Amino acid sequence: MATLWWLLVVLMVGIKANGYPMEDLVINLPGQPKVGFKQFAGYIDVDVKAGRSLFYYFVEAENDPHHKPLTLWLNGGPGCSSMGGGAFTELGPFFPRGDGRGLRRNSMSWNKASNLLFVESPAGVGWSYSNTSSDYNTGDAASAKDMLTFLVNWMKKFPEFKSRDLFLTGESYAGHYIPQLAVAVLDYNAHSRASKLSLKGVAIGNPLLKLDRDVPATYEYFWSHGMISDEIGLTIMNQCNFEDYTFPSPHNESDSCNNAISQANNIVGDYINNYDVILDVCYPSIVEQELRLKKMATKMSMGVDVCMTYERRFYFNLPEVQKALHANRTNLPYPWSMCSGNLNYSDTDGSLDMLPLLKRILLHHIPIWVFSGDQDSVVPLLGSRTLVRELAHDLKFKATVPYGAWFHKGQVGGWATEYGGLLTFATVRGAAHMVPYAQPSRALHLFSSFVRGKRLPSTTKLSD
Repeated sequence: MATLWWLLVVLMVGIKANGYPMEDLVINLPGQPKVGFKQFAGYIDVDVKAGRSLFYYFVEAENDPHHKPLTLWLNGGPGCSSMGGGAFTELGPFFPRGDGRGLRRNSMSWNKASNLLFVESPAGVGWSYSNTSSDYNTGDAASAKDMLTFLVNWMKKFPEFKSRDLFLTGESYAGHYIPQLAVAVLDYNAHSRASKLSLKGVAIGNPLLKLDRDVPATYEYFWSHGMISDEIGLTIMNQCNFEDYTFPSPHNESDSCNNAISQANNIVGDYINNYDVILDVCYPSIVEQELRLKKMATKMSMGVDVCMTYERRFYFNLPEVQKALHANRTNLPYPWSMCSGNLNYSDTDGSLDMLPLLKRILLHHIPIWVFSGDQDSVVPLLGSRTLVRELAHDLKFKATVPYGAWFHKGQVGGWATEYGGLLTFATVRGAAHMVPYAQPSRALHLFSSFVRGKRLPSTTKLSD
């Protein structure tokens, strides 16, 4: 026992010597397979006076972590957890086991290519919190400000990463979070006398960028995939004016438009996962009963565990898991959940146009990749592709890579194009709103290309 304690002390001292905070070291998660990389989790204060803190989970790269970049990942919502989404469902090193009481290895984790940092943001999401109740009334500007403060303070805990290449990534409403954070980083670098953040790229998947193009794309997607009739699809496309569309609902729409939208939503129904139209759905009442009875709840569709979200929620609410993660230090009066019911997020911020911010990032010569799973009807590729092309046209960027297939393992991974050597749009074939969840191997290939500054391969090699 004394020998084990001494080895632990030596390990801790070594970590501290490397500039890592030993108090945040995750020794071992319950039911975790053995791995050779380190994990850290804990809190970063973003406003001490208000008592506002954001929870983070950091995973070292699997190999050579001291020479690999740092990638921040944010999920969307607004108000959904990057722990639940990115870290333990999509691109992190572990997935929950079917019984909800342990973990299995994700062989396609993005920590093969980068160090990974996941943050539950804003306060009120997951285990992030504030002692000031008014902080739960928030929006894009406050979220971006807190995330910038988080990054600066996190670098103080992990000083080795202060000069490391930084990539900002995310999906869905992170189409708002990430561009606004990137601009905040650029402004910080322009005015800071301290060390600057080495921002090297931005990548956003199935991102909400501009409502008046992203919303009609949903109904175009329904129609093009045979999910609604010609009559309803044509009525929506001809009768609905989506220009200057506002969140959460359109304004001044005709009765024929509203009726057609209502009919479309009813026809698609509740038995289709709008975020991945080819996957089967999980029935929560059945899976939750199986989890309580300690049965394996995993249900597979197209090789994907469609009940993973319920298994993950069960796992995160185990006291021993929260203790191992140094989470829930304030004993929150509610259980962990994927998307927060505690936030009063701005109703108007979702209507903001992100293209001017993307333009500003590109003018700083920061590469941007927009990628889209082609089975997503919520933020479909039809809207994103058009918006990327319009952005390129505004910047007078010419196509440096013509639109065409890209390849992975001898098969078409999707289709891609590049503008001006800086702006890339890529689809991921067979992927969904959560691209790494549905197509892990293709997603890892795309991400690895992005962080290494390489274009997606336009020819096939059976060995790639």
